[in-house]
Amino acid sequence: MEENDMRTITLNDGNQIPAVGFGVFLIPNDGPTYDAVLTALKAGYRHIDTAAAYFNESDVGQAVKDSGIPREEIFITSKLWLQDYGYEGAKRGLHDSLTKLGMDYIDLYLLHQPYGDVAGAWKALEEAKAEGKIRSIGVSNMTPKIWKEFVPQLHTIPAVNQVECNPFFQQKELRELLKKDDVKIEAYKPLGHGNESLLSHPVIQRLAEKYGKNAGQIILRFEVQEGMIVLPKSTNPDRITGNIDIFDFELEESEMAELRRLDTGKGDHDPEAPGVGEMLLANYKVHD
Repeated sequence: MEENDMRTITLNDGNQIPAVGFGVFLIPNDGPTYDAVLTALKAGYRHIDTAAAYFNESDVGQAVKDSGIPREEIFITSKLWLQDYGYEGAKRGLHDSLTKLGMDYIDLYLLHQPYGDVAGAWKALEEAKAEGKIRSIGVSNMTPKIWKEFVPQLHTIPAVNQVECNPFFQQKELRELLKKDDVKIEAYKPLGHGNESLLSHPVIQRLAEKYGKNAGQIILRFEVQEGMIVLPKSTNPDRITGNIDIFDFELEESEMAELRRLDTGKGDHDPEAPGVGEMLLANYKVHD
């Protein structure tokens, strides 16, 4: 197997995305995110995933600038927050993201939540893509039901859908639905948010021992072999380095089948729960 096998994935718009990204959700701005992103870039990551509602885009931008790595070699994802949905709002939100990042384009820009004026916001993203301000556009937190509600209204099909996904919650129905349009799943919480019963599962422990890897590396390798883009997050330098060290081994088909059987079909976050959109809007304000 090639050492760089599966390191990048081609999206349905022809753009390439690194299969392993570094997520910065819940890492504070003004230092911690800056340090974590620099550590990740030194470890070999070339894909950083942030969002307006993570409140740390400026640290991400500064770390990229100070890394000494050319901007075009780093894949940057950010996300539009609900407050800025609708056509005019989305243009303003994108402008704010670009300003905070200190960049003239973003590689992938997502609609962070599937509520409100999705179609209006999407139209602004399509225009920004045509203008070169965004390379690829996508969505996040869309279940099969929500996908069927919104995506038929959109002029172009999203390149990705970023959702919670790990061996206990493999999003099988959603992946089946997205396959026909070659929409890629980006897995957040790919390690089950540090779920001990997942990390210590006998199947995963046995494979870790066999391959001389840790449980997290087995899980991430499984997801990448399933064709997903994974976004592990950590502030621990050893874990940051370890989470990208998954390209020197390959799980056998029988082992993949064993891991597929761990699916419970249940995750932590239910985007269809009543009032989720209102609750998120009330609790996260990206501007006054």
